[in-house]
Amino acid sequence: MQTELTLFSVAVLTPLAGAVVAGLGGRFMGDTLAKVVTIACMAVAALCSVGALCSAWLGGFPHAAVPLAQWVHAGGFDATWTLRFDTLSVTMTAMVLVVSLLVHCYSIGYMSHESMPTYRFFSYLSLFTFAMLMLVSSNDLIQLFFGWEGVGLASYLLIGYWYDRPAATAAAIKAFVVNRVADLFFIVGIGLIYVLFHSVQYDTIFAAVPAVLNTPYTLCGVSFRMLEVICFLLFVGAMGKSAQLFLHTWLPDAMEGPTPVSALIHAATMVTAGVFLMARMSPLLEFAPGTRTFVILIGATTCFFAATVGMVQPDIKRTIAYSTCSQLGYMFAAVGVGAYQAAVFHLTTHAFFKALLFLAAGSVIHAMHDVQNMFRMGGLWKKLPVTYVVMWLGSLALAGVYPFAGYWSKDAILNALWASDASYSHYAWAMGSITAFLTAFYSWRLLFLVFHGKPHDEHARDHAHESPAVMTVPLLVLSIGAVVAGVALAPFYIGAHQSAFWNGAIVNAPANHIMEAFEHVPALIALLPSLAGLAGIALAFVLYVSAPHVPAALARSFGPIYRFLLNKWYFDELYDRIFVRPYAALARVLWKGADEGVVEGLPLDIVRATRDGALQAARLQSGSIAIYAFTMLAGLVVLLTVALCG
Repeated sequence: MQTELTLFSVAVLTPLAGAVVAGLGGRFMGDTLAKVVTIACMAVAALCSVGALCSAWLGGFPHAAVPLAQWVHAGGFDATWTLRFDTLSVTMTAMVLVVSLLVHCYSIGYMSHESMPTYRFFSYLSLFTFAMLMLVSSNDLIQLFFGWEGVGLASYLLIGYWYDRPAATAAAIKAFVVNRVADLFFIVGIGLIYVLFHSVQYDTIFAAVPAVLNTPYTLCGVSFRMLEVICFLLFVGAMGKSAQLFLHTWLPDAMEGPTPVSALIHAATMVTAGVFLMARMSPLLEFAPGTRTFVILIGATTCFFAATVGMVQPDIKRTIAYSTCSQLGYMFAAVGVGAYQAAVFHLTTHAFFKALLFLAAGSVIHAMHDVQNMFRMGGLWKKLPVTYVVMWLGSLALAGVYPFAGYWSKDAILNALWASDASYSHYAWAMGSITAFLTAFYSWRLLFLVFHGKPHDEHARDHAHESPAVMTVPLLVLSIGAVVAGVALAPFYIGAHQSAFWNGAIVNAPANHIMEAFEHVPALIALLPSLAGLAGIALAFVLYVSAPHVPAALARSFGPIYRFLLNKWYFDELYDRIFVRPYAALARVLWKGADEGVVEGLPLDIVRATRDGALQAARLQSGSIAIYAFTMLAGLVVLLTVALCG
């Protein structure tokens, strides 16, 4: 057991050393040192995490904690810096580190054309990874919140890495602000947990849940169950990090950052944090049915919304970004019906094929000299054969085609939605099944526009070439995960061995039998998502290969609908009118009226009054004895008059 804990601790802490050395040493010793140190540290961490996972697998995944240091000790509150070792934390750690290592390696080739030093970029990548590891290995909510805010900070730094581009800096600020809105709810939820349980440590909280099930919470004269309020607040925090509907607007704009950043955010770090939080808090969510119904509605609607927008996007990275938003909707819908294991399973398989798709898109962008518009590409499959093949594999996994990874995890979620008797679970199943069709459609739309058809720019196509080995090798490794991760992990994550595998790291209440029920859905229901995916592929072939003139005609015929989808359901415009413009107007009033008019103006008014008074007083000093005598006489008369008449 000691070996597993040592390996786990090294895996979690080593990326921090890489980030610090790259950030400080790279400034003085150059980019080469930063690349070598960060990749070496990430390789050591990834090997240790896989070793810890294998050892724990053989040992039956025991629960343990590794105390590192005293952190917060104030009055009766105590928070020790402790690493939690259980199935959920060790599997998440291994997934994060493996994907991050491949992204680090890929970044060497992708960032090679940068004119500015890249040591800062590699330092930020390692910092991003470390923050995510702090989140998934936390043993209490304070440490989790530290990692939660850490990934928010790192995403801000990486999305705005090209700080000389206004669009990148605006996207970084937008991501930071939207997440701060959600994090306000999250931190209030943590506060209420401490009020209710008198602790923020997981084991203490989970053990005390049965004793506080009906504890009331009164707000504005209305009484709620406090556990429902807490779970709702935690979920709103997760909505921000995982870009669910209404708090999703930062995600497509985050594509302004370098492509390796997009891969890391979407596959292994920031957006997966919300799903992890829900799985970690499963002992609370199991007893909050109202919140779980809300989770189902948000997750199901998000997956449909994002898929409809992804159908019409011209940008290759934004199309893949909306697919992430859509797939996260599936995961939250699974959380809503209590199938937390299926949600984490899809999170894991999704990490491989989504990182693969983003890095393959980066390879295309690299070959096309930073062109991202798919309508300016075409005919690239002979020029980029490796990228073409791995893009096919990633798209098959995303579409849920048998036997690729997405088939096992996404179909498990849809089957769980059908089998559940929770409110709106069948609505979620319908939205998910429609989304399966749309996902396959826009995935193959991307493939056909980029790699097939007539090239938009013959000169650019002729000069395109396959990426170097430092970029293609990570693609090939990720493609293996996209192919085999589902069939290899299914028996343990959701199959016959799932109870022993999770060993209490994820909790299902005694009345929750969804992990048994989803295996007994009718054959036609189980087959329908696969048929929908194949239909989506066929439609994409017809529209973008057989009859490429039809999509433009459809866009003209259904102009309002096309513009509605192209403008992302006008969420940005709506938020601009509701929040941004009123806030800007209020800020302008406070700036001109309060700040310049009062704060800055009042001292100036006092200065002017003093100056004018001094000038008037100076005019009285004329030097004439007669005037002075007359003034004194007048004052004496006034004084005597007041005294005599007083």
